[in-house]
Amino acid sequence: MSLKQKITDDMKAAMRSGDTKQRDTIRLLQAAIKQREVDERIVLDDAAVIAVIEKMLKQRRDSIAQYEAALRNDLADKEKDEVAILSAYMPQALNDAEIDTLIAEAISATGAKNMQDMGKVMALLKSRLAGRADMAKVSILIKEKISA
Repeated sequence: MSLKQKITDDMKAAMRSGDTKQRDTIRLLQAAIKQREVDERIVLDDAAVIAVIEKMLKQRRDSIAQYEAALRNDLADKEKDEVAILSAYMPQALNDAEIDTLIAEAISATGAKNMQDMGKVMALLKSRLAGRADMAKVSILIKEKISA
């Protein structure tokens, strides 16, 4: 079953059960997917759907930080609920040891020796780690390994 089909099935289940939080969040997700499909005139595959979800999660996390800074915990809680629902569609996250192993493999595969080679390493890892690791954290780890 494709990810889009799972999202559609979950939407139907949320509507039947009366779960308004999940229903509304899935509607937002479906709208974002449809918008991207219309804009680019393509049908999104699972990897592209994951990219849409990642973008939505990043937006929600940024909003949470801003709402908490403004002492708007009611709005922050709503965003946290959306993060929890959206996170269920993401692939299983990798642990730190697995990420370190993949970084070491990518550095040796590209022959990276200094910071100028970081782009090659990131390009190789981006497809392997999409949706499974925080790329900002990966970038920091790569910098540490290359500069060491």
